[in-house]
Amino acid sequence: YQFMVRVRTPGGVATPKQWLVMDEMGDKYGNGSLKLTTRQAFQVHGILKWNVKKYMQEINDVLLDCIAACGDVNRNVMCNANPFISKLHKEAYDISAKISEHLLPKTRAYHELWLDGEKVEATPDREMEPIYGELYLPRKFKIGMAIPPLNDVDVYSQDIGLIAIIENNELVGFNVLAGGGMGMAHGDDTTYPQLGRFVGYVPKDKVVDVCEKLLTIQRDNGNRVERKNARFKYTVDRLGIDAVKAELFNRLGYELEELREFNFEHSGDRYGWVQGEDKKWHFTLFIQSGRVKDFDGYPLKTGLREIAKIHTGEFRMTGNQNLVIANVSAQKKKKIEALIAEYNLTAGEHYSALRRSSIACVSFPTCGLAMAEAERYLPSLIEKLETVVDEAGIRDKEIIIRMSGCPNGCSRAALGEIGFIGKGPGKYNLYLGAAHEGSRLNKTYKA
Repeated sequence: YQFMVRVRTPGGVATPKQWLVMDEMGDKYGNGSLKLTTRQAFQVHGILKWNVKKYMQEINDVLLDCIAACGDVNRNVMCNANPFISKLHKEAYDISAKISEHLLPKTRAYHELWLDGEKVEATPDREMEPIYGELYLPRKFKIGMAIPPLNDVDVYSQDIGLIAIIENNELVGFNVLAGGGMGMAHGDDTTYPQLGRFVGYVPKDKVVDVCEKLLTIQRDNGNRVERKNARFKYTVDRLGIDAVKAELFNRLGYELEELREFNFEHSGDRYGWVQGEDKKWHFTLFIQSGRVKDFDGYPLKTGLREIAKIHTGEFRMTGNQNLVIANVSAQKKKKIEALIAEYNLTAGEHYSALRRSSIACVSFPTCGLAMAEAERYLPSLIEKLETVVDEAGIRDKEIIIRMSGCPNGCSRAALGEIGFIGKGPGKYNLYLGAAHEGSRLNKTYKA
């Protein structure tokens, strides 16, 4: 009788007007909050069945939609929220948006169902998708783009990972990864998290083509019999990465180049004010578990609403469920600083680095796949761990901690230096040892 509706926002970028509408939707149709996801998108929970169509129509008025936010298609394309080099972020974001648009399903069903789009007489009874064909993909498909030295999209976890190569302060192309994925099933050794494998380097003007052809390899070769083994990572493992490269060459008509050098330093966010090379300011705000609502003494949702009313830049959702108030002019910076102070939005700035480096999925009470708590429990667990890190004198040491309420991997727990994956009420598997910059999976420590 009630739904969660996820909104597609390529690269996690939203205008202030879009933010205000989503803020209103959370109160008008949802449970009074917004959820910023680990894929840089909005989620609104608790939408009653008879309000779903109204919701879809009202977000459409500000050019937001839910097409491909779920389903066996390419999902929201992630892009590094890097606030340091503004020009590079703009170009990378534009490419991520182009990939998202190119791989979007072309069906008119969304418009017919939700936006009162009428079928015209010439519309065939059976639509054909130029990329997806008759059957779409065997399973969901995810693409993410990172700009070194920041890996805030966990690029190795993506079906296609794109690592931007910067030379002489110019974006020249991407190292391409294939076959990453975080999901698994407890007790089933045929399922497992996997890092993407490198397939080569591609100039930026050919990256959309490469993404399309890799997606079609999965379309044509993915497992359509066993859904839990249908992700691209299993296809790559079954075929072998060399066979995937050979098939990619067949479909492209050209080979990818040798990998270019790059270096990741970390996969977290950097908080507070940063000035970009274009002299615009960017403020990254920690939002615990991505939950935007008003708390006692911490009116987060109200404060961000007031900022959106005067902000002339953009909001960027990060892959770590945080928020960048981006492209702020020097004049607006003073006004936004005043609102940040008035609404106590930096209440969490004194949190430990452990808390600021944490991610939790939604889990109970709104996720039907949940086996254990995550978002509601992780803060209290961290509170206990903060005592330990304080005693050890490492309160300011970033340690990436991830918690998922089930093994499907929405919080990318397999890439946590400390990872918890729920098995049942109050029960978790504990994993340790992932790389700080996201290039190594953790291992089971205690089940």
